[in-house]
Amino acid sequence: MNNFIMYAAAIVAVVLVVYMLIKKMDIKVTLFATGIILLYIAIAMGNGLGIKDFASTKSWILDPLKVTADIFKSTLNGAGFIILILGGYAAYMSKIGANDVTVSVLTKPISKIKSAYVLVPIVFLIGNMLSLVVPSASNLAIILLATLYPVLKKSGMSTLTAAAVIATTATVMPTPLGADNVAIAKELAKFPAYSGLSVTNYVMNYHAIVSVPTLFVMAVLHYFWQKSMDKKALKSAVEEEIQVQEIKEIKGSPLFITVYALLPLLPILLLIAMYFTKSPVSLSVEVASILSFIVAIICELIRYKGDKKVLDDTESFFKGMAGGMSIVALLVAASVFVQGLQSIGLIKTLQIAMTSTKGTGMGIILPLILVVLSLIIVLLSGSGTALFYAMVPLMVPLAQAAGISPIAISVPMGLAGNLMRAVSPVAAVVVIVAGTTKKPALEIVKRTSVPMIGGVIFMFVLSMILFL
Repeated sequence: MNNFIMYAAAIVAVVLVVYMLIKKMDIKVTLFATGIILLYIAIAMGNGLGIKDFASTKSWILDPLKVTADIFKSTLNGAGFIILILGGYAAYMSKIGANDVTVSVLTKPISKIKSAYVLVPIVFLIGNMLSLVVPSASNLAIILLATLYPVLKKSGMSTLTAAAVIATTATVMPTPLGADNVAIAKELAKFPAYSGLSVTNYVMNYHAIVSVPTLFVMAVLHYFWQKSMDKKALKSAVEEEIQVQEIKEIKGSPLFITVYALLPLLPILLLIAMYFTKSPVSLSVEVASILSFIVAIICELIRYKGDKKVLDDTESFFKGMAGGMSIVALLVAASVFVQGLQSIGLIKTLQIAMTSTKGTGMGIILPLILVVLSLIIVLLSGSGTALFYAMVPLMVPLAQAAGISPIAISVPMGLAGNLMRAVSPVAAVVVIVAGTTKKPALEIVKRTSVPMIGGVIFMFVLSMILFL
């Protein structure tokens, strides 16, 4: 009877979460509520909560709520705090205009290139570099539509080609400042095999060796696919005029432009420098971000000669931290949901099932299933990371049961979601690009599909070769 209850509850819970994802509803409350209900079901089944060293409230009504509070506290002490700091630093860079300077510096050379198809892979790669500074795919698309789109059109690039390139600029650039990378690195570090693993080490040792080659493969695919699609497209005598704002010119001395162009990238540069120089200094993401924040304040004090405006502007850092709470809440909600599944016994059942594949050469099945599931959810919902965050607490236990490295799950699953976002006609970035260029979303998706799907296939095969 308990097995029937376990499977029934798990199926209903998973179907509900998937339904909410597809309907693009806020998934956090669903995960919280479903996870807590599963914990109550586990108590009713006589399983208890199944949490090691859990300090009970002595009340079965309150215990599931205490589980939620405990997960909140542990998350805020780890990955959550880092995500909040990163949100604050990104907000401050926008406030002082440093992000605008970085975008201007990286995009200015493009105006000198007159060949439309040579621009395709160059813009794609530069756009992905800009995603280090502007991690939101939607926000980056808005910036590039304002700054790069007129340049691309002037070069003779077709509207759909320009739209496709801009829609795919925020994909899988390796960065220790990415919230998804922070979440998985912190989760891996909880287990003895990855004890002491930093976000920088995860990104440089595992993520980058797959994502960087994938970016170049997609750049090449973009070139040939857009060229082929343009040849097939019916040529119209008159290209429609698109209204876009003028390119914002950044004024200032070479020193100002150099320093402020580097400020948004400073935490990344510090972390990478420490990694490659094998420095004995232990520099974490949060410390690098706080140090960079202090450097930015000093630069602002020099720029404005000590004006009190500088200190007033620092408030944006703390408001940015508050903005990062939604990601932290999603991580906590996902952990509560997974804890509910674990308490009713489903995770243990899955682990037993996966253990049977050890030594059979079927280890590829688990990452393949999870990647395919990610692709389906992303295509239907337009969300590239929601399912990834929900799976973070499960990656190591399932990988261990299957006898494979958890890296063989975390890297391809994380990359697949971010890549396929640009192939979903309901993704915010596609909708924004379609609206600005006045082209149907499905036409843009046709242009993004081959480079992105090709990227998914390449990165999955490479991940299996390297990590399985």
